[in-house]
Amino acid sequence: MRVIICGAGQVGYGIAERLAAEKNDVSVIDTSPELIHAVRDALDVRGFVGHGSHPEVLEAAGAQNADMIIAVTLYDEVNIVACEVAHALFNVPMKIARIRAQSYLRPHYQDLFSREHMPIDVIISPEMEVGEMVLRRIALPGATDVVRFADNNIAMVAIECLEDCPVVHTPLEQLSDLFPDLPSTVVGITRAGNLFIPHSADRLEPGDIAYVVTSREQVRRTLGLFGHEETEATRIVIAGGGNIGLYVASIIEQRQPRTKIKIVESSRERAVAVADKLRRSVVLNGSALDQKLLLEADIQNADLMVALTNNDQVNVLSSVMAKRLGCKANLALINNPTYQDLSKSLGIDAHVNPGSVTISRVLQHVRRGRIRAVHSVQRGAAEIIEAEALETSPLVGAYLRDLNLPEGTRIGAIYRGGQVLKPSGGSRIQPRDRVVIFALADAVRHVEQMFRVSLEFF
Repeated sequence: MRVIICGAGQVGYGIAERLAAEKNDVSVIDTSPELIHAVRDALDVRGFVGHGSHPEVLEAAGAQNADMIIAVTLYDEVNIVACEVAHALFNVPMKIARIRAQSYLRPHYQDLFSREHMPIDVIISPEMEVGEMVLRRIALPGATDVVRFADNNIAMVAIECLEDCPVVHTPLEQLSDLFPDLPSTVVGITRAGNLFIPHSADRLEPGDIAYVVTSREQVRRTLGLFGHEETEATRIVIAGGGNIGLYVASIIEQRQPRTKIKIVESSRERAVAVADKLRRSVVLNGSALDQKLLLEADIQNADLMVALTNNDQVNVLSSVMAKRLGCKANLALINNPTYQDLSKSLGIDAHVNPGSVTISRVLQHVRRGRIRAVHSVQRGAAEIIEAEALETSPLVGAYLRDLNLPEGTRIGAIYRGGQVLKPSGGSRIQPRDRVVIFALADAVRHVEQMFRVSLEFF
């Protein structure tokens, strides 16, 4: 696939890294020579210095032969124009744009990005995507990652196995025997930094991160089985009243009217604007690193500190400070991979990586075949994919035990007729079933093949 990426920041670089590793023909455009040199030096891609919305720059990057343009610069208007130029002058088939300003995304303007007006095929709103991820993590405090599939009927939760976890040292096949009515499948395990697909005889160990696929109704029971019965926070302090912080607070006000929210925002103008838009939340103007202000926000009695500023250092330090002042738990927004690796040792209970959220949304449309959703795991070490089985798929008809599934994959759930089915050796996949499958990075292309219209794979 020939792909042009406009924007070489963290998100653009991350997308380029993934696509180049999969042997796609990738061109990256950015106005910063330093970012383009960094991309060229580190990745097998072509780099172009210039504006991604300028026709001559797009032409130099090969837009006339491109299959897709992904516009993820810092500026909405540049992303919009880049897609328009790619459509009007070069007839690029797939156009994806990152749009941050919520004014573009209001429901009554939804026709704005149609082919008759602004021909953009996929709009990605990072603030809303990240906000929803934060809300899922708040709702399920025992999970280190939560993703929804199959119209919200299937969930993948990443769960840390603590020393007192009831299921450690138990073969996975025994878990199925002990809980036959629980549609939960362990599809991946991270142990000492190594991610692998478990076999039925494998056992979970303390310190493991288990990736478990289950039905929506059984998520809390599954967390309880792993020893995580943390109660949902009802007193929350949010650091940062930007788009994400405001979105999270407003949704919590709607869904959890009994939850008390206090927001700490450094900009006085923004603090006033946020206070005007929220009904019950208390907004305090000042730095999230000001200990006196945190105490004024009653951090010592809070259940959860959620740090959502635009500054990683502020998010990390304010989260650590909150815990030391008595807050029960914290959740931080962290962009920098180095900080992510150090988060546990620094005392961060959980973190959200906004870049990975955006990259996952892009990959959903890059993947070939009937791919409905993609979530990137462990910075690209694996993906959990929801795909629709076609009549021509080799998965259809045969018992799962008889299928020669690619190495590095495991089916987590089957969604059929509104029902979540736990896969077993005696299961058969039918046409139009939606299959949630966990795949290591090297196996992703095989998963794409399995869900294409025609193939020669098995």
